[in-house]
Amino acid sequence: MADVRTGTVEADGLEFGYLAAGPASGPLALCLHGFPDSAHTWRHLLPELAAAGYRAVAPFMRGYAPTAIPADGAFQTGALAADANALHEVFGGDGEAVLIGHDWGAAAAYGAAGSAPERWRRVVTLALPPTGAILQAFFAYEQLKRSFYVFLMQTPLAAMAMTEDFVAGLWRDWSPGYEAAADVPRFMECMATPAHMEAAIGYYRAMLDSSRHLPRYASEQDATGKPGSQPTLYLHGGSDGCFGADGVFADRAALLAQLPPGSRAEIVPDSGHFLHLERPDEVNRHVLEWLAAR
Repeated sequence: MADVRTGTVEADGLEFGYLAAGPASGPLALCLHGFPDSAHTWRHLLPELAAAGYRAVAPFMRGYAPTAIPADGAFQTGALAADANALHEVFGGDGEAVLIGHDWGAAAAYGAAGSAPERWRRVVTLALPPTGAILQAFFAYEQLKRSFYVFLMQTPLAAMAMTEDFVAGLWRDWSPGYEAAADVPRFMECMATPAHMEAAIGYYRAMLDSSRHLPRYASEQDATGKPGSQPTLYLHGGSDGCFGADGVFADRAALLAQLPPGSRAEIVPDSGHFLHLERPDEVNRHVLEWLAAR
């Protein structure tokens, strides 16, 4: 297995911390994490991508230490997408680069690939369907119960609630039976200061408040809500306690219609929201087979 190394790089006006594996000469595989998580979430996939010849890079997302907090205070999905495209540039990516995202990282991947399709050959997203599919499933009663945290994030109490015990509870609910003892502390390390915690909460506030959107990210923001053109593999845990598979896959044809032509959508049985950690062998196989296809 390839060694995973650490580094820092400046992109989109921010200093990003990152994990990486594989040869610098290989095609870029950019892996974007979600909430409440960190770049370490890709610890099983990075070595496999490296063994397949990729230069695999997993940045800590904007506002997640050691990555800097953006001076412009932008946490809209379009800003996350712009970061991904800027990282593609900094790491010397070309048209053979691939993009992999989980949760908020998936949202960023939709926007990045949609706004700059020439940068990304193939895309993989996990645990967060495209915007159209979210809207179709979000307002079902059971899903609204699961999504209580989204509404909590809009209140002044959010930062106070985000204790390590609360975060551990989210992991238990979202991935039943998975032991997150190594993951929760890593997220809390990313929340190194109150400003970092406000950054993570800011993703959710910008999600429901368009007044927080900056014009400089308008094209990327617009792309987050439309099917792109790069073939995308969408994977979802069958027991996901954050966004229920029953709602996402209630109408598979409608889900696929929200993805680019040539895409696939699969349920990974016996896994929850963090399926790439719960079933790493199966998820890695899906990912590598998808990336190898032409």
